[in-house]
Amino acid sequence: MSLKSLLGIELPIIQAPMAGAQNHTLAAAVCEAGGLGSIPAGMLDAAALEAELSALEALTDRPYNVNFFCHRTPAAEPARIDAWHRLLAPLLAEFDVDPASIPSGATRQPFDAAMAEVLERHRPAMISFHFGLPEAQLLQRARATGAKIVSSATTLAEGRWLQQHGVDAVIAQGLEAGGHRGIFLGEDLTTQVGTFALLPQLVAALDVPVIAAGGIADAHGVAAAQALGAAGVQLGTAYLLCPESRANPFHRAALKSPQAAHTALTTLFSGRPARGIVNRIMRELGPLPDGVPPFPLAGNAIGALRAKTESRGLDHCTPLWAGQNVSGCREIPAAALTRELAAGWRG
Repeated sequence: MSLKSLLGIELPIIQAPMAGAQNHTLAAAVCEAGGLGSIPAGMLDAAALEAELSALEALTDRPYNVNFFCHRTPAAEPARIDAWHRLLAPLLAEFDVDPASIPSGATRQPFDAAMAEVLERHRPAMISFHFGLPEAQLLQRARATGAKIVSSATTLAEGRWLQQHGVDAVIAQGLEAGGHRGIFLGEDLTTQVGTFALLPQLVAALDVPVIAAGGIADAHGVAAAQALGAAGVQLGTAYLLCPESRANPFHRAALKSPQAAHTALTTLFSGRPARGIVNRIMRELGPLPDGVPPFPLAGNAIGALRAKTESRGLDHCTPLWAGQNVSGCREIPAAALTRELAAGWRG
């Protein structure tokens, strides 16, 4: 089944949810162009999600997606947080951040009952998950809204697991993709493969539609994904320079610079591996150092450092999320970009 048939959309293009870099404005522009805009909920509470969906629905009556994380919030371990602060000590001292002032608690929220209540009121066309799926009761509430349930797979084993748990489609998230990896059946990053290696494996093994994501930046990439059996494509990085994006000036400048040619997977910003443009903190500490607190607790200290460095006009501690192919990033309206991408799709 094609993505167009599954979701009732005109173009087989999903705008990837990008927490912190977009809101309903970008999603609505993609929806109005005939694609599927997405609202990232990982950094929202229920009240903020309600506001976002209401704002989106004021701009479009087209189908849309809401995306959630499925992690379990860990308990903060003081010894581990202290070790993390010691690892960051040179930067904390340089930028005058008092470790005692760093807040505690989770910076990103998992899907929960309060979020399910919001979905029951708004009934989106699609609900997508990252890091697997929520517990059965919550998943059933999401499904009961009438939404198509979709989640990301980074390996063949994850794709099979998702199909066994009843998803309507699987996103094949290749290693090239920007932002957080959807890996959930293990932590071994050597299992992660590229989009055009993963996609045909999932297409051959699964009975549900497979959506290609990672490294696709233009109509040629869309055509290649279709040729390998994709039911549609999901793109995020390509939209980051659109005027409707909320990517901050540091992020935009990095995307337009030679710096964007070098990305890496890093746990520094949140505690889970995510791909971003290499900057000072990644170079000095290494992108995957020991001692980073579990997701999402690493984000508190990084947030404090980010505020101080950005106030001095520096991107040293800013998460500059981007995939390995930024060639499609252009400062054009999201609707025009969506239509250009879809020109690569036949049928």
